[in-house]
Amino acid sequence: MAKRDYYEVLGVPKGASEDDIKKAYRKLAIKYHPDKNQGNKEAEEKFKEATEAYEVLSDGQKRQAYDQFGFAGVEGMGGAGHDYTNVYRDFEDIFGDFGGIFDSFFGGGSRRGGRRSASRNRGSDLRYNLNIPFRDAVFGSKVQISYSRHVSCSSCNGSGAESGGGRKVCPTCGGSGQVRRSSGFFSIASPCPTCGGDGFVIDNPCKVCHGTGVVQKNQKIKVTIPPGIESGKRINIPGQGDSGPNGGPAGDLYVYINVEPHKYFERDGADIYCVIPISFTQAALGSEIQVETIDEKKIKLKIPPGTQNGKVLRLKGEGIPYLHNKDKRGDMYIKLRVTIPKRLSSREKSLLKQFAELENPVSNPSPIPLANL
Repeated sequence: MAKRDYYEVLGVPKGASEDDIKKAYRKLAIKYHPDKNQGNKEAEEKFKEATEAYEVLSDGQKRQAYDQFGFAGVEGMGGAGHDYTNVYRDFEDIFGDFGGIFDSFFGGGSRRGGRRSASRNRGSDLRYNLNIPFRDAVFGSKVQISYSRHVSCSSCNGSGAESGGGRKVCPTCGGSGQVRRSSGFFSIASPCPTCGGDGFVIDNPCKVCHGTGVVQKNQKIKVTIPPGIESGKRINIPGQGDSGPNGGPAGDLYVYINVEPHKYFERDGADIYCVIPISFTQAALGSEIQVETIDEKKIKLKIPPGTQNGKVLRLKGEGIPYLHNKDKRGDMYIKLRVTIPKRLSSREKSLLKQFAELENPVSNPSPIPLANL
């Protein structure tokens, strides 16, 4: 079955705000959540469809790629239709403030109830700021980075308990991780104060990690820089953030890109700009010059006779690859700067005086209207 437009799935316009997208997803998730529709395949598919749409439209980078290129724009971005782990965590975030109410609404035996889920023990996301050369941003590259993160403690295998000590069920909550109190129609749940919502307590904490299940470690990984990336974009590396306490899943590593300036080229989206000097005789008579592109290719460029200072010429397809579509490139724009020699030989002066006599320049020129500049 063909995919529906993500905005259509959530029932929001293309310019919808983040809050509108979250509200729309919340409404559909309540309606079609598997806990409320057990055994209903149609509801399950609708829930997955809404979740996939939300996972893309709630992420600024993925949403921009989807708006520009459609479904092809988010392929290979760790995105929709492949892994719903992070999306289900976002579902928890959306309903987190209403946990007790929705536990009661969906039924105490649902997957949302019971012992504290691993997502609640999820490790922190990490941020890494990466400076890359201009050419790496244009053509892509692989960069090795080094950073510090929490990893699972090898001494206790992430359990937080000293070898042989083990963990036991929390006596206060009975392993559910929650304590409940009734308030009129609703049953309100809150994290257990004894175990902090884990559902267990440790009698003999690990001496290495002090019961947390994680230790600090320096790590090196290779980051793939996609061609066409710009400053301010981020690369998501799943599972390379901090490991969660007591065996919880790891968070993600977000690598934020800052592109270093180039000596000769400037960038505007997928287009690239540079300034090339030409002599005043080349400008007046016309000429053919060789221009070096960002690929370090030499391309012939024809200068038409009578070219004025500041004239801009275009080389089509010699710009920067589009992000997520390396087969398509922007253009290269060349601004011509007509140079005037500071020193002239006697022969050059003589010839220019002859030209001036033929040109008969105006000695009291009128200003040029600003609208003509």
